[in-house]
Amino acid sequence: MKLFDVYPINPINIVKGVGSLVYDDKGTEYLDLYGGHAVISIGHTHPHYVKRLEDQLHRIGFYSNSIEIPLQKELAEKLGKVSGKEDYQLFLCNSGAEANENALKLASFYNGKKKIIAFRKSFHGRTSLAVAATDNPKIIAPVNETDNVIFLPWNEESALDDAFVEHEISSVIIEGIQGVGGINVADIGFLKKIRALCDQYHAVFIADSVQCGYGRSGKFFSHDFAHVNADIYTMAKGMGNGFPIGGIIISPKIQPTYGMLGTTFGGNHLACAAGLAVLEVIEQENLIENAAKLGKYLADEISKFEQVTEVRGRGLMIGIELPAELAHVRKELLMKHHIFTGEAKPNVIRLLPALNLTKAHADRFLEAFSSVLNYQLT
Repeated sequence: MKLFDVYPINPINIVKGVGSLVYDDKGTEYLDLYGGHAVISIGHTHPHYVKRLEDQLHRIGFYSNSIEIPLQKELAEKLGKVSGKEDYQLFLCNSGAEANENALKLASFYNGKKKIIAFRKSFHGRTSLAVAATDNPKIIAPVNETDNVIFLPWNEESALDDAFVEHEISSVIIEGIQGVGGINVADIGFLKKIRALCDQYHAVFIADSVQCGYGRSGKFFSHDFAHVNADIYTMAKGMGNGFPIGGIIISPKIQPTYGMLGTTFGGNHLACAAGLAVLEVIEQENLIENAAKLGKYLADEISKFEQVTEVRGRGLMIGIELPAELAHVRKELLMKHHIFTGEAKPNVIRLLPALNLTKAHADRFLEAFSSVLNYQLT
């Protein structure tokens, strides 16, 4: 049997990781500034994370949600404390797509409406409603097509007003910072407008924080820069530092009923151990503050390069837009300088490193970047 060939793959076999460094099967060291799509939040093989999982594995790895799992309550309490959303409710699942799927479904249960507002260049996942709300026709199968999703321009308030007048809106789903779309930051006024319209029309504000959440922006949720609360926040990626876990936190105004949502693997013992380890390290090592500080340093330094068209993002979620003739830069960073970065087509390099990135590793990237651009740092 062969693998189903859906991924363009670099000829690199990573076999070990420590912090922001990974190593291939030949012993070559790479600087990881991508973390597998923003998944590695506290660094590869963090000792506390490894011990938490190892200890739990010696007890029990899995049982279903038909019994009490105290680790779920412990995770909910810690997440409420670290995020500042202590009066919210937690539902655990397995991935970002599943989190968004449950959020959209829950919103419709809550208000009985069907129409969803999403935005151009959005990415919310690859399953059913999540992919239907994703602005990429190439990954939407005919079975996923629906007229229940309305795509609006990014950061355009008048289009929001019109959509609420013309349709019965169930929910608005928005990334605080678009990841796949090119590291586009939602305006503070735009997020406030969404909150006001959802309040006015009894719609649900869904803050997709799968990639831009969990401290990456310099706040726990990037939507928090607008000083408004969403009704549902969706999470995954950095939530488990590589262990599959996702979740939604839900406003107290939305009440649950038995059977409304469900999952087999969501909130299992190992997933909760991983989730707790991540939050404990974020809290103990002040990683949200580090993300804000190192992110500003990187963005300021990158802005000095004349060849850079624009630097976008917040914290350690950084997009570097380059002109078309420099589309080779990302590949050269990887193959020549052994630095993993991400991309957003056509010419945006994405930096999504672990939140405990060091200044030395940031400088290592800057030196390599200047070398590729043949630019002299001052």
